[in-house]
Amino acid sequence: MTELLGWLSSAVLLATLARQVHKQWREGTGAGVSRWLFAGQTTASAGFTLYSLLVGNWVFVVTNALILASAIAGVAITVRQRRARPQGT
Repeated sequence: MTELLGWLSSAVLLATLARQVHKQWREGTGAGVSRWLFAGQTTASAGFTLYSLLVGNWVFVVTNALILASAIAGVAITVRQRRARPQGT
């Protein structure tokens, strides 16, 4: 039951993050998205993934690895959108 609670909570968190990244991609703008948000999320997720591996908690290994992937996707989308936007807008 404990593992199920962990996996269900992970699914809710990841669905929320995926929705946000998809919305950013669909709207074609990174306006209001701080580069520091993704830098912090990437750093923290990498550290938590490693920590989770070291303590052998697979719920958190998977969750943090997927959060890291969402941070990388967010960075890529934001960079691409900012490069595509004409200067001065």
